[in-house]
Amino acid sequence: MIAKEKQLRYDTAYMRMALEWAKLSHCKRKQVGSLIVKDRMIISDGYNGTPTGFENNCEDEDNLTSWYVLHAEANAIMKVAASTQSCAGSTLYITLSPCQQCSKLIHQAGIVRVVYGETYKDTTGLEFLEKAGVKLDLLKVKL
Repeated sequence: MIAKEKQLRYDTAYMRMALEWAKLSHCKRKQVGSLIVKDRMIISDGYNGTPTGFENNCEDEDNLTSWYVLHAEANAIMKVAASTQSCAGSTLYITLSPCQQCSKLIHQAGIVRVVYGETYKDTTGLEFLEKAGVKLDLLKVKL
């Protein structure tokens, strides 16, 4: 039981950090933050936003998210891909559950656990991850 309580303390701390990281996003409609943790070390972070070199306008004139905006988890996974680290066996902490597209990246990257703070309106990403054997934990945390 002590190990479970200790894990919850770590999960809560990492989720709070992901919530702080979300604040870095320039998106107006939804700010999402993520961390990838392996062996209790943060190996990557990300938030939703435009690709490098683009203006930080996430929404178009109709207030819809632009198609080229990168999701927080995709940003974090791509940072790992550009490093000497590996996501294999890691945990992803994300403030909003993954969409369909990102769930494929998560599984393919070897992430084995996803801790998320809110459920996205489309749950097919979570359903895919569950089918793929990725452990899913909803953890609502306030700053």
